[in-house]
Amino acid sequence: MKILTTQVRGLLERIASGQEEAIEETARLLAQALVGEGRIVIAGFGEMEAITLTALHGSEPLRQAIRYTEDTVPTAADRVWLIVRKADEPKANQLATQLAEQFIPFAVLAADPDDESNTLAKLASTYISTGIKKGLLPGPDGERIVQPHALTALFIYEAVKLSIDEMLEDID
Repeated sequence: MKILTTQVRGLLERIASGQEEAIEETARLLAQALVGEGRIVIAGFGEMEAITLTALHGSEPLRQAIRYTEDTVPTAADRVWLIVRKADEPKANQLATQLAEQFIPFAVLAADPDDESNTLAKLASTYISTGIKKGLLPGPDGERIVQPHALTALFIYEAVKLSIDEMLEDID
């Protein structure tokens, strides 16, 4: 347990220091929808649906947030947040392409770095990387185990939400 705690703490500290600007940019982008007539459309894929559930049903829901479904039609006033484990998620890439073609700004949260091979990062207005490349702990057969994608995404969600709330407080 102590090793896991140490590794998770280190991961969260790396995110807090290395992604601080991207978190602030994402909060600013999403807050644009709240200042106007838009919504924050959250598209969580796979286990990242945990962030969608937290944003909608948590103890402190995100204002004007809705869950993305295939029937959702984002408008120019909306801002979309795609949250995936890996940037190669086909449905997320399809949605990103549609949003880019419609000039609807969107943010992405994924494990992959923001580099030339990352299509989601290229299309997104803002991009946050969890930096998870492999498991945090050595497994019994030498493989790396424990990839806390949802846990880190929830941490980032809370940081983004705090920033949004601070921005809106300044406006109110």
